[in-house]
Amino acid sequence: MAKTSNKKSIILGVIGFLLVAFGTLLVFLVPVIMDQQVEKNVRIDPSSGFAFEMWRDLPVPFYMSIYIFEVVNHKEVVLGEKPRVRERGPYVYREYKQKTNLTFHDNGTVTFIENRTFFFAPDKSVGSEDDYMIVPNIILLASSIMVKDLSLPIKWIISGAFATFNEEPFMNRTVKEILWGYEDPFLDFINMILPGKLPFKDKFGLFSDFNNSNTGVFTVNTGIKDITKVQMIDTWNGLTEVDFWHSNQTNMINGTAGQMWPPFRKPSEPLQFYSPDACRSLTFVYKEESEFRGIPTYRYSAPDYLFANGTDYPPNAGFCPCLASGVQNMSSCRFNAPLFLSFPHFYNADPGFVEAVDGLHPNGELHSLFLDLHPLTGIPMNCSIKMQLSLFTKAISGISQTGSIAPVILPVLWFGESGYLDGAVYTTYYNTLVLFPTILDYLQYVLIALGLGFILIALLLPFVQRNQEENPHVPNDIHNSEECPEDSKLLEDPEYGSPGT
Repeated sequence: MAKTSNKKSIILGVIGFLLVAFGTLLVFLVPVIMDQQVEKNVRIDPSSGFAFEMWRDLPVPFYMSIYIFEVVNHKEVVLGEKPRVRERGPYVYREYKQKTNLTFHDNGTVTFIENRTFFFAPDKSVGSEDDYMIVPNIILLASSIMVKDLSLPIKWIISGAFATFNEEPFMNRTVKEILWGYEDPFLDFINMILPGKLPFKDKFGLFSDFNNSNTGVFTVNTGIKDITKVQMIDTWNGLTEVDFWHSNQTNMINGTAGQMWPPFRKPSEPLQFYSPDACRSLTFVYKEESEFRGIPTYRYSAPDYLFANGTDYPPNAGFCPCLASGVQNMSSCRFNAPLFLSFPHFYNADPGFVEAVDGLHPNGELHSLFLDLHPLTGIPMNCSIKMQLSLFTKAISGISQTGSIAPVILPVLWFGESGYLDGAVYTTYYNTLVLFPTILDYLQYVLIALGLGFILIALLLPFVQRNQEENPHVPNDIHNSEECPEDSKLLEDPEYGSPGT
């Protein structure tokens, strides 16, 4: 019996030791396995499977919601009164992005063009593309600002041309025309006498150069040679910096193209990306830990200094000439048109901008932006990027159409681009990069606990066996008179009869 007990103890001990050893090995191997899994799936490599397909052809729902500011007192504005606006929308468009012309280079980079198309989503919109509204006539108002320093006779000629083509400072157009373009005889006239001076040829629309277009030629690092540089821009349109602004720092092309970032993020590391639409690199900073459908994330938001002027934040001096903080002058990269970029409703901007226009209600919950990033992989889980486009306008002597318009930064529209990981892509991502590493992480401790349990049983088993041998168990017998004397007496009691009865 002792030999059998010893054999069982040895087997249990060996099993326990192996489990503890394997579990301990996993403690060191799991981080390595997780890092290797992450690197394999986030680098730009056709052999990396679903991550490459996701990068090349964004399969998750992505929407652009547009809110237009209708000027409800346009006649009074021409007479010098404060503008009063009413927000209309959202008018929502499903956005599709696909990278084409992929060319991989020996230095570990890839060049591509990302095409984008928009389709109206009536089920998500409040209103129709056929809705009419009164908005600023940007062709007239912007042109007036752009020629304000010309001689008076030339401005009279321009004003006469406006009158000839029935151009007014405000126009009544449909949403579709405002966004995607409308034919304008005055635009044809300008292109005829000043060919190549304007970016618009056949139609003018605020987003007419967005649809069925691309944002330029990007060359980014694939991460195959250095995973810490994956997605980082090497060049944009062959450039390492732009020439729109007035300092080396503001002209730098920093970060990624804005869809993914290098993995293994730390809260101290900001997110940087270059936006061709904003003509500059943008920076988001860490705000707090968050979670998206079971996936741990870091939430990033725009810093207070993003649109600060050069006085409040000296590194932004290169974006000047500046007004008060909260708006960015876009004229140098928009053909000198007096356009300004800000957060919706001038959120987080100088109060003077809000006070100059009735109908604005800045709200942090509605008008701030955020991006939830999975720090291990550098892939966004959920985001909402919001920006406002405004027009500076005022009365220009010699341009009669501008009347007595008071100087004002007039909001035209704001838009929010949003998307989140969903469907089969989310499931694959979660299983591959979250669930599998989590199982491995827990498995190591389960194996160690089981191993220690087996070892403990192996150590106790000989003592249990020895105790049983020294104290054998004797079964009870109700017929044993020594153990049950009272039962024997009952059997001999005359009242119950004798055993022989």
